[in-house]
Amino acid sequence: MKYLFSLTAVLVVLSLTACGGDKAPKAEAQKTQSSNPGGLTDFQMENGIGPITEKIVLGDIDMAKVKVGEEMFKAKCAPCHKMDKRFVGPALRYVTERRTPEYILNMILNPDQMVKEHPEAKKMLGEYLSPMTNMNLTVDQAKDLLEYLRFADKEGLEKKIEADPPFRNQK
Repeated sequence: MKYLFSLTAVLVVLSLTACGGDKAPKAEAQKTQSSNPGGLTDFQMENGIGPITEKIVLGDIDMAKVKVGEEMFKAKCAPCHKMDKRFVGPALRYVTERRTPEYILNMILNPDQMVKEHPEAKKMLGEYLSPMTNMNLTVDQAKDLLEYLRFADKEGLEKKIEADPPFRNQK
């Protein structure tokens, strides 16, 4: 009986130490998440919550995608967004100057969760009082839309087009 108890104790100790794993990375990840609102990771704070979970690399503006994105903007976004004026939602000119491509894509692809959990999206909801509609776009469609927004921002900078800021108290 004493032998069985000793053997059980040794097995318990071995299993606890063997399965412990490296605690440091997990503790660091929790620290990062717990210091951000809602337990979001640093990546989510900067780039939003949704299917885009890694940084993307953008090349030169692709005019074929701009054309597709412009048509999509007219059909799906223009009822609530104007390029240079506040409307139901914020003016979208210069959004690529304010937000990362990943944030923009996540907002397009996952607006419901963004307005519930992301502090910046919550602020926008507080300003505009109407959540963004989920248009159920694919990642490729959202990227075409992003390409159009990139083009519109570049055009705006070149032509010095003024646009309403996203918040009323901004100048």
